[in-house]
Amino acid sequence: MSILEPVMSLRRAGILVLATVVVAVPARAEVARVEVKSRAPVGGTGYEKIVGTAHFAVLPRDIHNRVIVDLDKAPRNSAGRVEFSADFYILRPTAGGNGAVLLDVLNRGGKPALTGFNRGGMNDPATDADLGDGFLLRHGFTVAWVGWETDIPSGPGLMRLTAPVATAAGKPIAGVVRAVFTPSARSPEFVVTDLMDYDAADPDGPDSQLSVRPQFLSRGEVVPRGRWHVRGHTVTIDDGFEPGRTYEVTYRATNPVVAGLGLAATRDFATWLKHDPHSLATAQYAYAFGSSQSGRFLREFLYDGFNTDERDRPVFDGVMAHIAGAARIDLNARWATPRGLGVHSATAFPFADASLVDAVSGQHEGLLDNKRAHGPAPKVFYTNTPVEYWGTGRAAALVHTSPDGKTDLPLPENVRLYFFAGTQHAPARFPPGVNAGQLRDNPVDYWWSMRALLLAMHRWVSQGVEPPPSAHPTLRDRTLVPAHALVFPAIPGVSPGALAALTAGARVANPLLPGGAGAGTPLPLLVPSVDEDGNDQAGIRMPDVSIPLGTFTGWNFRNASTGASGDLVSLLGSFIPFAPTRDARAAAHDPRRSIEERYDSRESYLSQVRQAADALVRRGYLLPDDVDRISQRASGMWDLVAARTTVRLPESHR
Repeated sequence: MSILEPVMSLRRAGILVLATVVVAVPARAEVARVEVKSRAPVGGTGYEKIVGTAHFAVLPRDIHNRVIVDLDKAPRNSAGRVEFSADFYILRPTAGGNGAVLLDVLNRGGKPALTGFNRGGMNDPATDADLGDGFLLRHGFTVAWVGWETDIPSGPGLMRLTAPVATAAGKPIAGVVRAVFTPSARSPEFVVTDLMDYDAADPDGPDSQLSVRPQFLSRGEVVPRGRWHVRGHTVTIDDGFEPGRTYEVTYRATNPVVAGLGLAATRDFATWLKHDPHSLATAQYAYAFGSSQSGRFLREFLYDGFNTDERDRPVFDGVMAHIAGAARIDLNARWATPRGLGVHSATAFPFADASLVDAVSGQHEGLLDNKRAHGPAPKVFYTNTPVEYWGTGRAAALVHTSPDGKTDLPLPENVRLYFFAGTQHAPARFPPGVNAGQLRDNPVDYWWSMRALLLAMHRWVSQGVEPPPSAHPTLRDRTLVPAHALVFPAIPGVSPGALAALTAGARVANPLLPGGAGAGTPLPLLVPSVDEDGNDQAGIRMPDVSIPLGTFTGWNFRNASTGASGDLVSLLGSFIPFAPTRDARAAAHDPRRSIEERYDSRESYLSQVRQAADALVRRGYLLPDDVDRISQRASGMWDLVAARTTVRLPESHR
């Protein structure tokens, strides 16, 4: 009897399934056992969702697993394997489909692809409306998720990994953990979510320390021990935390989880779907998508060699690492803190894909070219915004320049790099407001282009059709420049001097290379050059940027009310509207031409927007079906900026 027959017979009866599907364990098992907890149709889409738990068992001595930190210290079953489990969730067509599974790497337990590609969506969709506009389903993708992170709290729709704790000769392991945080409001306590897996074992012991510094990269001073306390992973301070100050807490903890098993769970679940004819959703092609934290996860996944499974087969045919910059993630380590934002703590050599000699450390490696990452390389898209060039130490330019930031690098044949000019890490809601930053948030929406790129990836893998050419700033054409050399217009309320004073911070240690590969060496801060309006010149320029009603940046300084106004708000950009008229521009001493000096009328502006969108369609960066919705957003932007009216677009167009 097929392993699916008990499930399928219940499904034919039209009821929810509560069953356990058991897969026999072969010599090398991608998935040892599957528990299907529920199975149900999703609205009238022709799709069903399958929810459950996947159980894994890996051999520590297998060469494909040896890179996992502390795997040799995890408990083993009678077969000598280390067992662990993860939540899984699958959306699969009940018939047809395009032959591809998109594994959406969870971001802190949530599902970024549904809100992104589908332009809205819920973590646990039940109706058509819960799926946004249904883009992924219309194009026939099976979409799957599997837990990879242990420090996920309980919550609706959140998914996690359950991994064993490492021990030394059967005894608990103790060590010092640390985390950095910057409160935005005065409060007597702060829950350090980065350390959710590690409660303080000796709160009042000598390893417990709290320091504070005025800015993120400045020097700190120790807070007197009697003024603060830690219980669990919550820190309290007698007179309250000061907004904008950066605090670093350290304390002794016990029982480190083998967090690197999240990489193995992703590898083995994906290869099970792709190669096992008895899996719950088979596919000929497998793609991975990761955004921000999960984009950094994918760079770590590739670098550590997990795109080759235990049988030396390629796992993902295509990888889309989105808004990760040159950073990776703190996962495959003892006392891992993957939940953190990785601000100035996630960028280590190597940065680029091809193997290069690092002049600082003398090491010779590449993200896709090292002794672990053997086998056929996947097709790779790197997509970034100016935020990943400017802030948080992600140093996105190092993906396509030499480690010293002085030379452009050719991209490997299997890699494309796309820069979304004038955008921020995640598009702000429309209409934009002033929130954590000094300026309005940046609402330019790059997800329309991401949809076109996903379909381009599928064609590249399945049909051999070349995707749109890479589009990003370069040193050779001076669209990529050192931050201190950037020429930015003197816009009222914006200080070019503050931009020139920014730095990228320093490299962090790479534990897989001798000496950490130059840890502590300053990273070069290379940023996109701008035009006379302050808008990025290179890359994919959405119509908002190429036919502008203002300046759109990938940086925004902290609002004075939250302190540290010389620091950037992590992951935030800004929008600085043009003056509506020539007289208003002159009164404000704004060097940028006003709207009435640029466009004859609203109709003229919207006509230019549509022409710009059509040009992106011809180049492969937009889909024809999305042009109307881009034009509708442009109409709302005109009403907001030029007519100074209150505008509210339907949810599907925000």
